[in-house]
Amino acid sequence: MSSVSVVYKSLATRHSPLATPVSLFTRKSLADLRQESERSLLLRSLGPLHLTALGIGSIIGTGIFVFTGVAASTAAGPALVLSMIISAVGCAFAGLCYAEFAAMVPVAGSAYTYAYATVGEIFAWIIGWDLILEYALSASTVAVGWSGYFVSFCRDLGLTIPPALTAPRGALVTLANGSTVHGIFNLPAALVVVLVSALLVIGIRQSAGTNTVLVLIKSLVLVFFVALAASYVRRENLTPFIPPNEGHFGAFGWSGVLRGAGIMFFAYIGFDAVSTAAQEAKNPQRDMPIGILGSLAICTVIYIAVATVLLGIVSYKQLNVADPLAVGIDATGLRWFSPVIKISAIFGLFSTMLVQMLAQTRIFYSMSRDGLLPPLFGAIHQRFRTPYLSTIITGTIISVAAGLLPIDLLGQLVSIGTLLAFVLVCIGVILLRRTGPELERPFRTPWVPLVPILGAVICLAQMVGLPIQTWIRLLIWLTVGLVIYFAYSRRKAYGVRFARLTTETES
Repeated sequence: MSSVSVVYKSLATRHSPLATPVSLFTRKSLADLRQESERSLLLRSLGPLHLTALGIGSIIGTGIFVFTGVAASTAAGPALVLSMIISAVGCAFAGLCYAEFAAMVPVAGSAYTYAYATVGEIFAWIIGWDLILEYALSASTVAVGWSGYFVSFCRDLGLTIPPALTAPRGALVTLANGSTVHGIFNLPAALVVVLVSALLVIGIRQSAGTNTVLVLIKSLVLVFFVALAASYVRRENLTPFIPPNEGHFGAFGWSGVLRGAGIMFFAYIGFDAVSTAAQEAKNPQRDMPIGILGSLAICTVIYIAVATVLLGIVSYKQLNVADPLAVGIDATGLRWFSPVIKISAIFGLFSTMLVQMLAQTRIFYSMSRDGLLPPLFGAIHQRFRTPYLSTIITGTIISVAAGLLPIDLLGQLVSIGTLLAFVLVCIGVILLRRTGPELERPFRTPWVPLVPILGAVICLAQMVGLPIQTWIRLLIWLTVGLVIYFAYSRRKAYGVRFARLTTETES
């Protein structure tokens, strides 16, 4: 046994794995992170096309298929296009920061891992806990949106699902004859999450291949929507472009544009999901920036085109519905295309759930390897080489949430949680440029610190646009997370770090 090992054995006597950690700001070195990537049991099977498709699959979902109508009819009106541009610009700045980190640190975990390398363990835990709001609740939100289109499509085919089993508990459901019933449980939303979980357990390669096909289908349908409906745009539907404010913040006017940006930010969530699959990328230094920035650019162009056409063919006042794109195409008289829209939404939202749940389990995998979560979240299936226990547990929780919670509550929590993560990533780029200027950066964020500062400011502005109740729920969630960290995760993480250090020294 070496003398260094003896020192660490002595330290073990005084600082057992249950002892108090030295610092809340313990950081992981980039060298250690790269070694973890090389030792990873996850299968490297994703190229730039798969990664870009993962990003598009996660981005194009409930935001464009459902929240477009909600944001236009309740907050921004035709100026929703400006709201989308604000969100897109903020995401572009944040995406550049993500791309730098993803190329430097090709390890599963996304912003959680980046924070661990830059600002320390306590911030890494906060972001990891915060990302549960983004990925787990985002998957629940998408599942609820999927359920709405699925139920509508089944109704078109003459198949009726009991209304009480298509809405969260207590929600009021209006029937075709005008009567109402109270929802019990959104069964279609819960079941589709179970199906997605099963596919993710089978394997990343199969999941990515399925996602690529689904992404192609829903992207082409949105392009066809724009092409077919563009000639039906009427100028009067876009006037006034910014409706006058109705007397309180967020109800049209410029504050409504900001509120609309906060709501529509949900539509852009997903490009960061690419970075969670870094350990399964064939060439992460080259392919991660391509996947992140490529998916964001493609989706931004599609979104602005779809929103402009939709708001031009239907008055924004008529779009507070579960299927705004179908309502839009019906207004053109091209009713034959309405079922195509619904089928596209069904397949498209399925692919979004696939990517969001994949991202969540990979973050849990990273946090488990660091000791911040129990070991079962890092267990890898011997045959499929996927974090199967994490996927099953996560899928169960997401399924229950999708069945019980309303879509508006889920969407707002996802948006504010993700915006906070983006702010911290932007700040992390600035910090690491100062603390580690000599580190290799295969991709460099341009115009630092301007780009990160603008990204953080725009994301903060969108957070301000969200309701105060959403801020309160975020603070409660973060408080619960800090209690878990100090009661369990902090000490367990110290034990894992010490065990690794002792093993490496002895070898």
